[in-house]
Amino acid sequence: MRFADPDQLQDYCLNLPPVPPRRLWVCGGPGCLASGAEDLLAALRMEATKSGLKDTAELSCEPTGCLGLCQRGQLVTTEPDGYVYEKVSVEDAYEIVDQTLLAGLPVSRLCQDPSDPKAKNHPFYLPQKRLIMRRFGRINPERFDDYLRTGGYQALALAVRLGPEEVAFRIEASGLRGRGGSGFPAGRKWKACRTAEGDQKYVLANGDEGDPGAFMNRSLMEGDPLAIIEGLTLGAYAVGANQGYIYVRHEYPLSVARLRLSISNAEQCGLLGDNILGSGFSFKLSVVEGGGAFVCGESTALMASIEGREGQPRVKYVRSTERGLWDKPTLLQNVETWANVPLIVENGPQWFKSLGSESNPGTKIFSLVGQVRRSGLAELPLGTKIRTVVEEVGGGHLPGRFIKAVQTGGPSGGCLPVSELDLPLDFDRLPAAGTIMGSGGLIVIDDLSCMVDVARYFTKFLMTESCGKCLPCREGLAVIDGLLNDLCQSKAQIGDTDKLKELALTLSETALCGLGQSAANPVISTIRYFHHEYIEHEQGYCRSGRCQGMFIVNIDSDLCSGCGACQTACPSGAIIGRERKVRQVNTSKCISCGACLATCHFGALKTARRANHE
Repeated sequence: MRFADPDQLQDYCLNLPPVPPRRLWVCGGPGCLASGAEDLLAALRMEATKSGLKDTAELSCEPTGCLGLCQRGQLVTTEPDGYVYEKVSVEDAYEIVDQTLLAGLPVSRLCQDPSDPKAKNHPFYLPQKRLIMRRFGRINPERFDDYLRTGGYQALALAVRLGPEEVAFRIEASGLRGRGGSGFPAGRKWKACRTAEGDQKYVLANGDEGDPGAFMNRSLMEGDPLAIIEGLTLGAYAVGANQGYIYVRHEYPLSVARLRLSISNAEQCGLLGDNILGSGFSFKLSVVEGGGAFVCGESTALMASIEGREGQPRVKYVRSTERGLWDKPTLLQNVETWANVPLIVENGPQWFKSLGSESNPGTKIFSLVGQVRRSGLAELPLGTKIRTVVEEVGGGHLPGRFIKAVQTGGPSGGCLPVSELDLPLDFDRLPAAGTIMGSGGLIVIDDLSCMVDVARYFTKFLMTESCGKCLPCREGLAVIDGLLNDLCQSKAQIGDTDKLKELALTLSETALCGLGQSAANPVISTIRYFHHEYIEHEQGYCRSGRCQGMFIVNIDSDLCSGCGACQTACPSGAIIGRERKVRQVNTSKCISCGACLATCHFGALKTARRANHE
């Protein structure tokens, strides 16, 4: 059906057929898909058919967006009960259908807390405020009517009645800040593009998510693609653009497929194309696949890539809102920023400002990964403390370990020690502490991680991804990488830490683009908070047991349980002892590989300087 005006759209939405009273939602997030979510969905549908429930108005088994609790996948939620099942396998399909669909009872063994199986009370979800992710677990992202049924395109229907000036005003008044990393006020961008001269203007969505451990944008593009498309349409309407592009990395084929399907569906309904909802406004939208270059997350490099040129940044003496894509005024926002736009237009700026903090309104999607009990995807109000995310949402440290640091902001972010975990996650306070918000990635680092090695890992990644256009980034990162390698291989000299710091600060002040300017953050932040580890590495000692050959292992006999896990893990036979007895280390055989350290949950294994045993 093609909607001729807002009234026809709203009448259609009001008369959509009712959904089945009982529904099973199978998580279709990246982790669950990799674990076999499609097979699980097929098994549930087959069991429902055997029970006489399939192909009736009583039940649907559907895929949905990422349910967030990735470490406990595969995940299934139920309606109307609201149960959440963890670590579900194909073999559990019969029991779920038999016990939940037919009898209305939870499958207790699949619940985190059998006495309270509902998702809303799960400790992972309790601190969250799901707005951008509100449709995950409520819609099939490939079904257009599901989006309409959950309030989709009501913001656009309202917008064509309000006019483009009011839409732009609402975004500016809301205080929305870009969710791609910089936190730049979206309203200022919109105003600059709206008032820029020129008949041709563009709107762009940045879905080129390249941070290691980050999957927020991917999950949003796969789980609620139409929210991004509606946001882009509203933005184009407000600034006077008639063409838009969604830039997605080639490694996200499902994101690309679902965005293109959603664009096609919107075109068929007259919500993209010519004379949208009878307003006289026309807007066309396309998906562009990137080649996987990390630097193309930078705005000018992204535009160069869309134009078919090499993805390299340029000096921003002229803003993209004046001369961007093909030298035309261009409005670029991250996909999560665009997904906020329909909410703000529909609910108003004051509603949005009531969320989050005063200078950082709204919510933010975070990916929580690393050495934590519950990794996954979470949405929380901006200003939430890092500690809340790590300890309440993530469940804290793993057994026998303790948290040493949290890295925020992707590879260009910084590492904060546990003493800084009460910092709020916002675009202002994190830079003052030596890190950035970035796109929302949080990596939890425990005591088995060496902070010098962490800095080396991210530096090597950024060095590989540098476009090489400017000398400070091209040459500076290579020298920094060499010094870090020396520190981690017992080849460093006294004073190398000071050299590193000087180089890193120079790089941050002289690089051409944001990637190069922030590339030194991992080094600067780890030297700032973990300076003692750098000095120890200059002296040939790695206290974390990560850098091979730079430590020796001892066993504390008072803490050793005699379990023998360390002896089993040792590849050189250096750990000796009989079953259920305290183990000992033959230091002459220890090759300092660290394989044993992660096996002990009692804290009995300790590292020491090799010099103490020579």
